[in-house]
Amino acid sequence: MLFPTIEFAIFFPVALALSWLLMPRQKLWKPYIIIASYVFYAAANPKFCLLLGGITIGNQIAAKLIEASPGERRRKWITGIAVAGNLALLGVFKYYSFFVQDWANLLEKFHLGAPAPLLTIALPIGVSFFTFQAITYVVDVKRGDAKTATTTDLAIYLSFFPHLIAGPIVRASEFLPQLKAPRDPNRVAVGAGLALVGIGLVKKVLIADYLARVLVDPVFGVPQAYAAPDALLAAYGYAVQIYCDFSGYTDIAIGLALLMGFIFPQNFNRPYRATGFRDFWRRWHMTLSRFLRDYVYIPLGGSHGTRLFTYRNLMVTMLLGGLWHGAAWTFVLWGGFQGAGLVAEHALNGRIGRRTPAWFRWFGTFNLVVLGWILFRSQSLEQFWDYIGRFFVAGPATLLTLPVLLSILVVIGAQLLPEKPMERLQIRIEQLNPMILAVALAFTILVVGATVPSQGVPPFIYFQF
Repeated sequence: MLFPTIEFAIFFPVALALSWLLMPRQKLWKPYIIIASYVFYAAANPKFCLLLGGITIGNQIAAKLIEASPGERRRKWITGIAVAGNLALLGVFKYYSFFVQDWANLLEKFHLGAPAPLLTIALPIGVSFFTFQAITYVVDVKRGDAKTATTTDLAIYLSFFPHLIAGPIVRASEFLPQLKAPRDPNRVAVGAGLALVGIGLVKKVLIADYLARVLVDPVFGVPQAYAAPDALLAAYGYAVQIYCDFSGYTDIAIGLALLMGFIFPQNFNRPYRATGFRDFWRRWHMTLSRFLRDYVYIPLGGSHGTRLFTYRNLMVTMLLGGLWHGAAWTFVLWGGFQGAGLVAEHALNGRIGRRTPAWFRWFGTFNLVVLGWILFRSQSLEQFWDYIGRFFVAGPATLLTLPVLLSILVVIGAQLLPEKPMERLQIRIEQLNPMILAVALAFTILVVGATVPSQGVPPFIYFQF
């Protein structure tokens, strides 16, 4: 069930009204919100609910065993088995066909044996997100950062519909404590929630979907049909599209959670004002960045040890981060590209920062990030090289229009404005009377709805991950 759809527009007001009614009665609210979340998830495919329920029960058993184990060695083994089990499920659903097909191609190339059977396995929506959240639960319990939850609370944590499909990745230690006491409907941040939902809708439908429709999809679909100006414009257009699409989803998710009385961590912080790869990953998909840092990079050894050891850890972390995005070599290489940027920055140890102005570091970082997005968006390495080749083909800018140019410049330019005034403006908007914001949101929905094409709202980009 997509957020900006008629189905969700019917589902959420009913779910929210019942949630507010039952909030003071925890014993009624908790089973209700589980049912509502599973209904939301079943709209995609009811069979996926069995997987979600199985992951919930399996990780709860593991957490109970960890809590009951007296020895650290045994706790580590149980945690390792639980993490491996989650990753195995993710691997079967998301990567089986990818690796089997590559293995089959390799065997065929050398005329060796019969390949493994290639099965068509449906990818459950959001599986990458709720398996990662399940991992944070068992690992946080083992580390002592979170206590073992009741099965009901864990079911709420893993299935809570505002973040079920595409995050943000909320840690167990952040979410579970919010279930301890009933929420007061009178203390819900209605203004902030409504404002974020409206902002998210504008980002997704008015900007991201528009750029995809008139610029990005045509050029990336057939790059050979376009010359350098259009190819360059579409590259910057995709940078804006993926930011508005994913941060728009996140804004809506955080806003919906606020309306239901829950606080989610921030996931984006003006990533296109970054002055380095490290700075970029502190601003882009921040909940994934800290997951990779705390559950992959640091356990690998982090920056403790020799420089080569640190570089290895950075590359492994980012390669895995790239693979997490999808079963394709373009994603793996995109992760390697990001890792190489982080390694280069670490090797230079800030020397560039002392010798070059901030604007130059921003310009270089931004254009390297855009180059990476071309690889990320490409369906194959052949398409990527075809696209890069168009930069050297002279020709007219056939897709350059004022709305396209304004969309790109406004989104990127807004991130370059001073941070404090923009934060104060957002706070003032969120502090407006909720009735005014509700009317503004209704007007926004009407305007946004008028721009939706006949085929409906395209899925969020990160739904495929």
